[in-house]
Amino acid sequence: MGLNLKELVVREKTTLEAFSNKVVAIDAYNAIYQFLASIRGPDGLQLTDGEGRITSHLSGLLYRNVNFLSLGIQPVYVFDGKPPSLKTAEIERRKQIKKDATVKYEKAISEGNMQDARKYAQQTTSMKDGMVKESKEFLTFFGIPYIEAPSEGEATAAHLTNTGQAYASASQDYDSILCGAKKLVRNFTSSGRRKIPNRNTYIDVLPEIIETQKTLDSIQMTREELIDAGILIGTDFNPNGFERIGPKTAMKLIKQHKRLEDIPQIQEQLGEIEYEKIRQIFLNPDVADVDEIIFKEVDYDGILNYLVKERSFSEDRIQSTLNRLKKALEKKSQNLDQWF
Repeated sequence: MGLNLKELVVREKTTLEAFSNKVVAIDAYNAIYQFLASIRGPDGLQLTDGEGRITSHLSGLLYRNVNFLSLGIQPVYVFDGKPPSLKTAEIERRKQIKKDATVKYEKAISEGNMQDARKYAQQTTSMKDGMVKESKEFLTFFGIPYIEAPSEGEATAAHLTNTGQAYASASQDYDSILCGAKKLVRNFTSSGRRKIPNRNTYIDVLPEIIETQKTLDSIQMTREELIDAGILIGTDFNPNGFERIGPKTAMKLIKQHKRLEDIPQIQEQLGEIEYEKIRQIFLNPDVADVDEIIFKEVDYDGILNYLVKERSFSEDRIQSTLNRLKKALEKKSQNLDQWF
């Protein structure tokens, strides 16, 4: 679900080029789910190799990381560990949504409604066994580091921005802001041209950057107060939020009363959730301490052999993509040499 802070945060459009020579900590699960949901055939089904194994996540990682490295961006992927126990309700809610979407997908297919079939197929997206392992192994061919978080990946990504090891964290969810990320970039792994659902129209999706302090200054709230507003709206740890309270009402209530315990009209419902534990998940998250982030050389032969020989990708297409990356990196190296 993620936290809906869209109406409260200060968002600024930017470009991928703006992140050249910067380290960006990517919420890996968030990115891979995007690839699995969006990279599909006309019938809504995910791409597969000769043995029927899903390859949509590998395709997304290939083209997106080639783009990042070509622009001089230094991505580091942060994978989730064990979720907090309070997230159980949200995980079950997501499973039910997938079950309901599967029924709707099958009905749309039987009726020959391919537009609806693709829409519902995207809602059935889930991480299958082996995909995380495949993704980690594939990243090593690019020389791109990954980090295994003890709990929520976006919390460790946010932590890296505070230690100065990353310029920004990247995720579609706003939770990174509550976790204390200095900067959050959205649309980082999904920027580009995107088709509008149910219309034969395309739009350009640009990355947008959110500076946490700029947002807090704009809405005149502290991070602690924003966390309480988030709890009112609904987080992954209390997905239903509070009845009839959206972002603007939540901000108004917290500005007036400062904290959840002092809002008279929510006290009965407040007693039903472990709000102090939710606060601490954001204020003091369980994160990985990283001594050093090391980037290595690209293993072009490794990428080619893995995708073509093991996963049935087109050799011509992969070779062309890798040649583009080689030329971009060689050009950057030549430009750098001119300074010495």
